[in-house]
Amino acid sequence: MAIETRTIHADGREDERVQNYTKFWQNDTSKEAQVDNDNRLQSYADVVNGYYDGATDLYEWCWSQNFHFSRFYKGESFTASQARHEHYLAFKMGIKPSGGSGPGTLAPARMKVLDVGCGVGGPAREIATFMDCEVVGLNNNEFQIGRAKKCTRKMGLEDKVTFVKGDFMKLVEQFGENSFDAVYAIEATVHAPTWEGVYGEIYKVLKPGGIFGVYEWCMTDAWNHLLDLGLTHVTSLHEIELGNGIPEMRSLRLARQALKNVGFEILHEEDLAERPDEVKWYYPLEGDYTKAQTFRDYLLVFQTTWFGMLVMHSIVWVMERVGMVPKGTMDVAQALKVALTSLVKGGQTKLFTPMYLVVSKKPLKAVS
Repeated sequence: MAIETRTIHADGREDERVQNYTKFWQNDTSKEAQVDNDNRLQSYADVVNGYYDGATDLYEWCWSQNFHFSRFYKGESFTASQARHEHYLAFKMGIKPSGGSGPGTLAPARMKVLDVGCGVGGPAREIATFMDCEVVGLNNNEFQIGRAKKCTRKMGLEDKVTFVKGDFMKLVEQFGENSFDAVYAIEATVHAPTWEGVYGEIYKVLKPGGIFGVYEWCMTDAWNHLLDLGLTHVTSLHEIELGNGIPEMRSLRLARQALKNVGFEILHEEDLAERPDEVKWYYPLEGDYTKAQTFRDYLLVFQTTWFGMLVMHSIVWVMERVGMVPKGTMDVAQALKVALTSLVKGGQTKLFTPMYLVVSKKPLKAVS
């Protein structure tokens, strides 16, 4: 990924948000209190924007334009696994090229799909191309929206993929009710202050009979069991929050219940992290060269070795000094180190999953 000159947001708050990001957590995460949690939830937009203002460049340079994890088959490249992960979601949701007849014509209209929390649009472009559908990407981060539009123009996909800036807690205000044939979210709705709030908005903008598919970040049922027994310290949970711009981590069973609470009928659910894969979803974070499949994968793994992290952080430090990235990006990079450790530990202990897949349907007779 080529390094480009960064343009500061028009609102002038980019530097401020990035610099203030880590202030939403205690320096010692073991001293976290309910007041800290409540403050993050109340200021969720600043928490998320502060994180992604600083992390987006790092994600694109060091990961890809598809900001999510995926399962791996032995011998499968990183980019192939990410595409397959997106295709699997589209397949399970039943996304297809046409959603019905177009107005005033016998020609079928493309299925209209909403990507909630679209990042820089990698999955939206992949799914629109794979399924020949229309995808609208929604994101509340101005810089990411700009990047998404630029990359989409380069690929010539503007007729299929569009992007709008907006809050996923206010979807009805943005689009109106019954606007989409399908909605999906890939590792994005964990940033919401409440799942009922964001799932409820998604429910309303779906047409009756519409499908919602989500890869959700959750603490697993195993986490809840240990927590009930007093055997798990909440420090690991707060480290995942701090390292990934999440106001509050919640459990898998709460995600399931939230979908039911707002009226969805669950059609399919599974935790893909529970699949017996020889190469685990968190392998790129472990710094283990033996599992890399391509030269690009070796570079990816290199960045998570101790020497690779030293090199990358030195580059970020220089870029921040010369104004190529916002002030405070180095602090976000340090938070990403916390993320790396906490996510690997969460995956190894099976207390955390980034891929709880749920496919739900809005009933034809929608519940108020």
